[in-house]
Amino acid sequence: MNQKKFDLLRDEVALMDKAANHLRFSLQRCVEIQGKNNYSPEELERFESLAGRFARLSDLVIQKMFRLIDQIDLENQETVRDRINNAEKKGLIKNSETFVEIRELRNSIAHEYTEQAMRKIFNTVITYCPDLLDAVERIQYYIRRYY
Repeated sequence: MNQKKFDLLRDEVALMDKAANHLRFSLQRCVEIQGKNNYSPEELERFESLAGRFARLSDLVIQKMFRLIDQIDLENQETVRDRINNAEKKGLIKNSETFVEIRELRNSIAHEYTEQAMRKIFNTVITYCPDLLDAVERIQYYIRRYY
């Protein structure tokens, strides 16, 4: 592997780690208040921050890390589904269908505006955060092991 890919990998891992730490912080703050019928504007802002951080980390993992690892491993990665399937085969994720759902959730976060739909999205984000954070740990392990 050439030095440019090593440098890019190092930079992307640093971004991923920082984004994962931000997501963990937001997740902790939202789990504390989850399940209420009504939220204050400040509490809704916490959930919006969580959703944004979830979307960013999922993009980093799926669009950047999976793609870069596939490039380094000389794997075919034509579609997002290909990247997700390759990630499951490599042990970067536990279940490819979960990450297809995470990708779809990320798209919903970007395009949904009604308060009722956003409440459902917030709960779903909380449900999928452990899977996304587990992928971060698996990616770190894979990189240490193979590169």
